[in-house]
Amino acid sequence: MFEIRHVQETDSTNDDAARVLGEPGSFGVAIVTDFQRAGKGRRERRWIAPRGSALLFTAILPRAVPVSALWAVPYWTGLAVAEGVERATGIHVGLQWPNDLLLDGKKCGGILCVSRVADDQAWVGCGVGLNAIRPADSEATEDVAPAPAFLSDHKPDVERKTLLETILETFARRLGELERPEDVGPLWEDRAALAGTRYRILIDGETEPFDALARRLTFDGSLIVTRDGHEQTISLADARIIRD
Repeated sequence: MFEIRHVQETDSTNDDAARVLGEPGSFGVAIVTDFQRAGKGRRERRWIAPRGSALLFTAILPRAVPVSALWAVPYWTGLAVAEGVERATGIHVGLQWPNDLLLDGKKCGGILCVSRVADDQAWVGCGVGLNAIRPADSEATEDVAPAPAFLSDHKPDVERKTLLETILETFARRLGELERPEDVGPLWEDRAALAGTRYRILIDGETEPFDALARRLTFDGSLIVTRDGHEQTISLADARIIRD
């Protein structure tokens, strides 16, 4: 279902995908690279991945999704990536709201999706950055804080090619779930063991983070937490999670 197109390096696979979304020949294309010169994560933060260390790709979904389902795509992507990693390596990775993958409590991957909307439909590229092979040079990641995790910490013979193929197979098998976006949230909550998990949250414009207990997602992917005995809704656009 997916056609893999490999480039040795590029500015960003998401940018490459965004330029062709909705065009003939782009449906079901997965753009993968060994190195991104200008990789970025959520909210324009830099994504640092030394050459050859990470699985970096953007998979353009083979069919459009309703605009009303766009909020669910990053959560669906996280579910599929986590399952694919486990199938390929036996490693269980955790999910953290809104778009992170964790290994031993440290970030090992992230999700960032791009879309092009036409009326009530959208073409979507699912961007994934997954730390696969720890660089031999420890200085290569010294600017990343907190320190990241790599799948090779648990499976030294991990292969990016096998990871990619297994994740894309999982995308293809789970694609029908996006026809029922209302089911994606509960699936993500369960896989993330969300209810009762402690989150340290920093609201935009504030200087001090606060601790809260996660409860559930809303219909649009916002996070409901309990803070000082009261429920509070944390919007995707208004906050970020702080890791120790």
